[in-house]
Amino acid sequence: MNAFNGLGALAPAVPTPLVETTEFGANPGALKMFSYVPEQLARSPALVVVLHGCGQTAASYDLGAGWSTLARHYGFALLMPEQQSANNGNTCFNWFDPEDIARGQGEAASIREMVGHLAGAHKIDPRRIFVTGLSAGGAMTTVMLATYPDVFAAGAVIAGLPFGVAGNLREALGGMMQGSALSAPELGDRVRA
Repeated sequence: MNAFNGLGALAPAVPTPLVETTEFGANPGALKMFSYVPEQLARSPALVVVLHGCGQTAASYDLGAGWSTLARHYGFALLMPEQQSANNGNTCFNWFDPEDIARGQGEAASIREMVGHLAGAHKIDPRRIFVTGLSAGGAMTTVMLATYPDVFAAGAVIAGLPFGVAGNLREALGGMMQGSALSAPELGDRVRA
């Protein structure tokens, strides 16, 4: 039994300014889209994509980290995709699953669709689209940076893993517990492939 099972179920009661959008384009990864767009967007507004960790929801991560408060203060649009327990019992993004991390497929494609939808609806400066994530969200951040370098200006990984460190759940657990057996140049080659 996993100690993190069901933690995501505790968070739906968290109050949040995030708004769910159900129609944003193709959703092959079956993710939920939550966003916050302040009334006063900055001129040439930025979009920050924030990916939660295992056992979290978009609302719980926003509450804990204050992303919507930052968006309101600095005038940027905020996108917070959310994993569903039907995809991953611990509500972790599937950053290790080849079907979810290839360009145009799975969860990566769903997040890209959300970015396109929000950017188009709010005239986001395409040179100012950023992505960050915590833990499994950090690992998914590396996926987004590796598979959509033409979309993201920059990214920040918080306690995540490098792109290509795992190709299945067993390798993912090994990478988290023992680190990668791959060298930095080998990991770089996986991004460039």
